[in-house]
Amino acid sequence: MSLIESLSANLPKLLDGLETTLLLTGLGAALAAVFSPGLALIRLDGPTPAKVLLRIYISFMRGTPLLAQLFLVFYGSGQFRAELTALGLWSFFRDPFNCAVLVFVLNSCAYQTEILRGGLQAVPPGEIEAARAIGMTRAQVLARVTFPHAYRIAWPALGNEVILLMKASALASIVTVFDLMGRTRQIFSRSFEFSVYFEAAALYLLITVLFVFLWRQVERRLTRPMRRTQGN
Repeated sequence: MSLIESLSANLPKLLDGLETTLLLTGLGAALAAVFSPGLALIRLDGPTPAKVLLRIYISFMRGTPLLAQLFLVFYGSGQFRAELTALGLWSFFRDPFNCAVLVFVLNSCAYQTEILRGGLQAVPPGEIEAARAIGMTRAQVLARVTFPHAYRIAWPALGNEVILLMKASALASIVTVFDLMGRTRQIFSRSFEFSVYFEAAALYLLITVLFVFLWRQVERRLTRPMRRTQGN
């Protein structure tokens, strides 16, 4: 079978897997982005007990392999089936896709929290003092000055985190989530066509290139005020 014939035969299943990969990555990154700003603030100015607990959580998620975290949640939750059933949570944990999303959210949230913390620390103190001097409340300073500037600083690193999360999504196939890699392995196990891995790699590369392009377009818009300030 030629490469073109192989691609035309495999493409529908690969695209189906790619859809799962994008959904898994998108949900993981987006939900993590919801929680990470608040956690970053706690890391900087929260009460000591909360900061200690948060540091333990971040150290665990960043210091252990993502695969181990997937195994811990997916296979480990089965050890507590009775308790989870009593709480009405077993229907969630018995679905491998749900477990993968949960792990991806927890993992990405740890990284995004640290990235944002660095961005918040890099905001010039003079901007915050100027905002307070004109009568802004703490909430207004955070919403209009601190976080917008922090996101401009952290935006490239956040983009790298999303890309790493997308590539790490291939591990979800090990817990029976049929993402792009899962479909690739399924096709190979039936046809023994090694070319399917090149086709999957091409799709990963294409999505990464498109994502980087779009992310940089947003970055240019976000950093436009900073470039104007530097130009003046």
